[in-house]
Amino acid sequence: MADMKQYVQDVLDLVKKRDPDQEEFQNTVKEVLTTVVPLLEKNPQYKEAKILERMIEAERIITFRVPWQDDKGEIQINRGYRVQMNSAIGPYKGGLRFHPSVNLSILKFLAFEQVFKNALTGLPIGGGKGGSDFDPKGKSDNEVMHFCQSFMTELVRHIGPNVDVPAGDIGVGGREIGYLFGQYKRIRDSYDAGVLTGKGVDYWGSLARTEATGYGLLYFVKNMLDAKGIDLKGKTVVVSGSGNVATYAIEKAQTFGAKVVTCSDSNGYVYDPDGIDLDAVKEIKQVRRGRIKEYAATHPKAEYHEGCKDVWTVKCDIALPCATQSEIDLESAKALVANGVQAVGEGANMPSTLDAIAYFQQNKILFAPAKAANAGGVATSALEMAQNSERLQWTFEEVDGKLNGIMKNIYESAKKNAEAYADPDDLVAGANITAFKKVADVMMVHGLV
Repeated sequence: MADMKQYVQDVLDLVKKRDPDQEEFQNTVKEVLTTVVPLLEKNPQYKEAKILERMIEAERIITFRVPWQDDKGEIQINRGYRVQMNSAIGPYKGGLRFHPSVNLSILKFLAFEQVFKNALTGLPIGGGKGGSDFDPKGKSDNEVMHFCQSFMTELVRHIGPNVDVPAGDIGVGGREIGYLFGQYKRIRDSYDAGVLTGKGVDYWGSLARTEATGYGLLYFVKNMLDAKGIDLKGKTVVVSGSGNVATYAIEKAQTFGAKVVTCSDSNGYVYDPDGIDLDAVKEIKQVRRGRIKEYAATHPKAEYHEGCKDVWTVKCDIALPCATQSEIDLESAKALVANGVQAVGEGANMPSTLDAIAYFQQNKILFAPAKAANAGGVATSALEMAQNSERLQWTFEEVDGKLNGIMKNIYESAKKNAEAYADPDDLVAGANITAFKKVADVMMVHGLV
């Protein structure tokens, strides 16, 4: 075991040496590799083939200039990216993120996570991620269209239904996907419906795709709770975020009989002791594209708090971080544990820091890691690709049923490998080992590529 621990440390040191300023990427590599040491000990062929060294290097990274014109006629320049991380088990698959925080470290972290998340689904998709430091907030539809058309003008040469299939992420919803697909179709002069997922239903998007990540999160969490004999009904839930993941996590939690008391956006959070009025949240965020503080103006018992960090001080049984990476740090984890949290389910991509995760595990808090718990979105994207290939559209119930089954399988696989290689309740290690083994085995079969 000591030999493999040293091997992993040598690879982590290599990442730091090559990418010293990429903290997010370093953290996700560390989170994965340190948990697969028991697997490496039983499979020394992975070390001999230098699978770890190959996994930490993207197969291809594309950066490009995105020039566009705003409504004032002024020229703006943003930077675009696509990280094509690993295609061992299928075409690159992963979202596009439009947000000022986007940089190469964040996208490499997301792409690395995506490889293993996608492997967990059991579907034939590799991992990638992309985006831009463009901020769609406050932009007109016309400005967003101009940006998306410029972005796709470059991206078009790097993607395709059997090459790389982007989807949405933070800042990229139905509006942006529509503009991107329209430009792709215009340039290629071909109706390749499977080149993007998250499309509108009228142009061959999948029913239930919008809801999938949030619903999938709750399906996974419910499986985790059921295994411990804990009923989700009647539990108090704290949710961060108010985008698609948070919105539909709230919806499914309420369907299961839980009371969700918070949601948030980048400015702050609302606390409603009576339970979040989801129709009001949808009106504010999906229709008016407003700020969550508007909720408190129409709900007398609700409180609005500036800043998002203190949402984790709200007393709850279950915490569902659904906003962004690293939103739960050690201090927040301590507050949650002190207030009696029983379970944490990650809806966003790696929303808990490594020390926060360790604290949850030390205190025997049930923990559903992102790459497993939020895989419902990409799983349903793969189902959308399947429908596009068949030129058919399945019903909402068909897609939702398949999603529920996929999330149950992910939980059971992670649990099985946790029991085989680590602590039986360590779903972080269980999920990482399950996904790593699948990708590594296929890379071995493909030879040195």
